[in-house]
Amino acid sequence: MAGDRPTVNYADFCIAIDPQRTLNYGDKNDRLCYVDFTPIRGDKMIRKLKNRIITYGDKRTCSLFMGHVGCGKSTELLRLKKELENDKFFVIYFKGDDYLDKSDISIAGVLFVIAGQVARSLEKEISPVSGKLQQLVLDFRDTLFTEFTVEAQAEIVGQKVAIDSAKKELKLSTIFGDLTMRAKNDPKWRTRLNDYVTPQLTPLIEGINKDLIRPGIEQLKVMGYRGLTIIIDNLDRIDNRSLASGRSSQELLFIDKAEDLASLDCHTVYTMPLRLRFSGDFGGLKNRFSFKPECLPMVPTMTPDGDVLTEGIEKLKQMVFARVLPGLSEEERVDQALNIFESEELLERVCRVSGGHIRGLFRLLLQWAEEEMLLPLTKESLEEVIGEEAREMQFRISEEEWALLRRVHRSKEVSEELQYQKLIRTQKVFEYSYSKRTWFDVNPILLEGDKL
Repeated sequence: MAGDRPTVNYADFCIAIDPQRTLNYGDKNDRLCYVDFTPIRGDKMIRKLKNRIITYGDKRTCSLFMGHVGCGKSTELLRLKKELENDKFFVIYFKGDDYLDKSDISIAGVLFVIAGQVARSLEKEISPVSGKLQQLVLDFRDTLFTEFTVEAQAEIVGQKVAIDSAKKELKLSTIFGDLTMRAKNDPKWRTRLNDYVTPQLTPLIEGINKDLIRPGIEQLKVMGYRGLTIIIDNLDRIDNRSLASGRSSQELLFIDKAEDLASLDCHTVYTMPLRLRFSGDFGGLKNRFSFKPECLPMVPTMTPDGDVLTEGIEKLKQMVFARVLPGLSEEERVDQALNIFESEELLERVCRVSGGHIRGLFRLLLQWAEEEMLLPLTKESLEEVIGEEAREMQFRISEEEWALLRRVHRSKEVSEELQYQKLIRTQKVFEYSYSKRTWFDVNPILLEGDKL
């Protein structure tokens, strides 16, 4: 009976469905909340990336990973990290926008951040690495400090360290970390660092490979590791800023500087802006990398013909229950559904309306919970949330965009960058893949009105 079921706490429910939460697959508690969507949303992308790294072994690979914002890329990359670690790879994962200004990213800045993160991670496991790279970076630093007439003092993570190399030898991670932090926080520093380093990218990359990555891998293998993999997340968030050359900052980094991105002597995985997939230069981008970029689609909730896709709905329901009730079996979770929702059909409706956008689903659930302010959540408050969400999105759509949306809804295709900018970037259209078929369709929240 319903009264015999354990009570689900309202506050814990709201915390569990936090839309900004990224599951860390390496954490055993977060792993209980993880649901594998591979059977329902197309190719086994993470498995392919992992297999590629294992297959090529000592030969470096460079992979690109993209997808809609909020579709679960970070969670999947953290799963890749954990699975590679299980296979005895030393994996360095970090979010690029933690160390770079996403409005002004250059290849020099990216390489500096990577070198700093590799040095910091390796210094925890093996003896410090030194060589020509250290002198090269010290020369960069000394030149910039001289230009900016800054006293020889740097503050890194709350600790002051002397930077006079004649008096005290610094770790590479300290030098790279200081310059990277200054460049992120000060546009003048960033500009001068880029101007000074960019002409010297070749010796910088050679130094990173010869004095940092290769000896690091050799020492890691002595410790039983099979190799080194670097995963750089959130580079897909960089702004699409127009440059004086006529190129965009995204094109400059992932197309013009593709060779430099792929030049590190280990396995690298970068997240790439989805916009570039719709660029006229996408063919050129693919030709510059050995492997086709992998794209993570939404979880399909409808077929291209408009029928409800029960498998997708069920996977999304499992995900919600796994977040809210991570310690229970699937049967026990379903048994508690009526403590959370007035009926399980309501959860199916909100899953369907979300369009399989994971962050969007949790955002709708949180709005629903805050509208109700107690459990179980009811149909009346859900319809209020859906109606308000539909009105807000429709209010911002021009007649030109409605015409585009009708075309996409009929054809299930998006073919050019203009349509990407107007429809996909603003989450009015989602991409799906199921049963070896890929298609685009309108965000289901827009189908709640009569415009389509």
